[in-house]
Amino acid sequence: MLVLRSLAFNVLFYANLVFWLIFVALPALLLPQAALRHVAAGWARSSLWLMRVVAGTRYEVIGRENIPAGGLMVAAKHQSFWETFTLFTLFPDPVFILKRELMRIPLFGWCLAKLRMIPVDRGARARALKDVTRRATVELGQKGRQLLIFPEGTRRPPGAPPAYKFGVAHLYAELQVPCLPVALNSGLYWPRRQFLRRPGTIRLEILPPILPGLDKTSFQHELQQRIETACDRLLAQGRAELAAQGLDPLAHPDKS
Repeated sequence: MLVLRSLAFNVLFYANLVFWLIFVALPALLLPQAALRHVAAGWARSSLWLMRVVAGTRYEVIGRENIPAGGLMVAAKHQSFWETFTLFTLFPDPVFILKRELMRIPLFGWCLAKLRMIPVDRGARARALKDVTRRATVELGQKGRQLLIFPEGTRRPPGAPPAYKFGVAHLYAELQVPCLPVALNSGLYWPRRQFLRRPGTIRLEILPPILPGLDKTSFQHELQQRIETACDRLLAQGRAELAAQGLDPLAHPDKS
């Protein structure tokens, strides 16, 4: 049953994505940016609905009251593809830092450009960080947007040792806005590089913001400590839930 539900969800998820891109996002490219932003949020909510109905995977958001108004940086744990679209539904005007290669995908890349997402050339290093900082300063300072960043740079298996990059501390120091840590346990239910979608409740916790003013080293330590402590708690909760269903959340840990 788990395999069949996972198969059905994956087929419907990507069919739904293609439908929204061709029949909704493409016409919205001719409209103001706000229209396309609503389209993206609509697609994200439809994907969450499919997860609940087809895969039996619900989600819970804890700590919405911790989101401050205005421009801010959101530093989220990254375990799964799930949070890349779910986070879009939680903030009024989000902007992602993403791989430059995604901007080259026909139609999808056009939408990213219209939404003024910030591409990064991972091979450029220092120059890329400078370009990202410049773009982020404009989007947050002048437009009051919410910068969404994954401080480890890529998806990490649940429970893997943390690998936070320097870039998040650099942006915190340069942007001088609150940083909102986000913990989650999505990798237990939507594992990276795996076909299965496990039923249960994904939990995403928005932690109290870290205000500007810390030095880079202190900030990096505080951010990692807050996110990892909360993630450990959420992972323990999720693993207990899955074990109660007779599912093994630790199966193939090297590939999850």
